[in-house]
Amino acid sequence: MAKKPMSIVLEDGSIDEVELLFAFEFNDTKKEYVVYTKNEKDDSGNITIYVSSVTRENDKVKLGSIESDEEWSKIKDVLRELSKKQ
Repeated sequence: MAKKPMSIVLEDGSIDEVELLFAFEFNDTKKEYVVYTKNEKDDSGNITIYVSSVTRENDKVKLGSIESDEEWSKIKDVLRELSKKQ
């Protein structure tokens, strides 16, 4: 899976450089998501990944939070399926 550099603007206006791992959309809700990393490792040596929802407004892309446990559950299913293919 090719990683792509991506800049995100944080709430305080600072810019964070991350690597986009992949993006996907649920067919039923038409909600878009991105999965990215800052290449940080946890205590076990695993790379931490982040997932954000995507909204588009006037040619701007905004990242948001995951709103419900049901939404998280569906996202985890996608991540599990992708990890099986690695």
